[in-house]
Amino acid sequence: MQNKFNQELEDRLVRYAAIDSQSDETSPSAPSTEIQFDMLNLLKQELNEIGAQDVTMTDDGVVLATIPGTVAGPTIGFLAHVDTAPQFNATGVKPRVIKGYNGGDITYPDDPALVLSPTEHPYLASKVGDDLVTASGTTLLGADDKAGVSIIMTMARHLLTDETIAHGPIRIAFTPDEEIGRGVTEALPKDLNADFAYTLDGQELGEIEYESFSADRAVVKIEGVSIHPGLAKEKMVNAAHLAAKIVQTLPQATMTPEVTDDREGFIHVTDMNGGSSEMEIKLILRDFEMDGLEAKGELVRKVCDAVQASEPRAKVSVEISHQYRNMRYWLEKDMTPVDLARDACNELGIDPVSVPIRGGTDGSRLTEFGTPCPNIFTGMQCIHGPLEWISVQDMAVATELCLKIASKAAQGESNSQG
Repeated sequence: MQNKFNQELEDRLVRYAAIDSQSDETSPSAPSTEIQFDMLNLLKQELNEIGAQDVTMTDDGVVLATIPGTVAGPTIGFLAHVDTAPQFNATGVKPRVIKGYNGGDITYPDDPALVLSPTEHPYLASKVGDDLVTASGTTLLGADDKAGVSIIMTMARHLLTDETIAHGPIRIAFTPDEEIGRGVTEALPKDLNADFAYTLDGQELGEIEYESFSADRAVVKIEGVSIHPGLAKEKMVNAAHLAAKIVQTLPQATMTPEVTDDREGFIHVTDMNGGSSEMEIKLILRDFEMDGLEAKGELVRKVCDAVQASEPRAKVSVEISHQYRNMRYWLEKDMTPVDLARDACNELGIDPVSVPIRGGTDGSRLTEFGTPCPNIFTGMQCIHGPLEWISVQDMAVATELCLKIASKAAQGESNSQG
């Protein structure tokens, strides 16, 4: 069964990945970039072409569709996001397919010095014989999350052409701006109208994730005192120096992304902009528990207060805003969708693995807003950079898993595993 999906998944991913749909955190519009409509409008068209019903696009830029049920059952949502990460170049993506990977180092035609090695990436070593998709070396691939889009579209087409599969109603959502934390608004649970849902935005085969970071954003603004540098003695207050002091005072050997893993949270400086008169520092705060998240916000405030006290002529302000919360807080109260996915994995001979996500998904916000939504693997690896790659065979298993979940939900065969 797995092989029947391989070519369609490969074709879809290669086609979708070549479309630039990068989001932009600095843009106030929704979606944040016009180029995301290139993907959204294409998917809307393709959903209509395969016979999906109720195909619409919301004011927030979410493409929605229905696959009618063949039997009674809960309404299940499947979501993926169309935007690609703003952290790395996503313009001019040239996807390439490596058929029957031989287990050696992978090099890149547009950057010969770049190497993807199985010795450094053990999961790659396990994919000998698989068909891999990568970019050409100067861009990310965009499998995050066009792999999820490809899987959902393949599942949808299969359900609409094979009426022998018993399943309840399926709702599909393709969202913009997930990478900048704006893909799910409070309107989506009502628009989606699903009993529960799954994001297709995970990584290794078998991952069924129901725990994510909780996340806040911090913006520090510094106003110095500006004057001609030739006349500056005892008058100028250099905002850039104060910004550097704040960053240097924050933890360096601990509590940054590059020195944390597992369940450790972090404070991450993402941007510094400005000059000697005014500076702005952007940070993201992450922790799996709310007390840890709040402590990190308080630490940022205390450092800024200390720098402010050291130079009362300046003005230092901190604004901390909510991004998303750990989906576990809600899912652990009713593990039905998680157990259903785990049972489906077991029936397919896949060992389900639940590890905390060191990040967030659209499911984090959707769960917080009232629709339980764990995350399912796609196979994507080395995301947000030029080494990004994915196995077509992993995508095929994810497609098979979605079909199994839909079937099992309608049959009422999910067994609670707590």
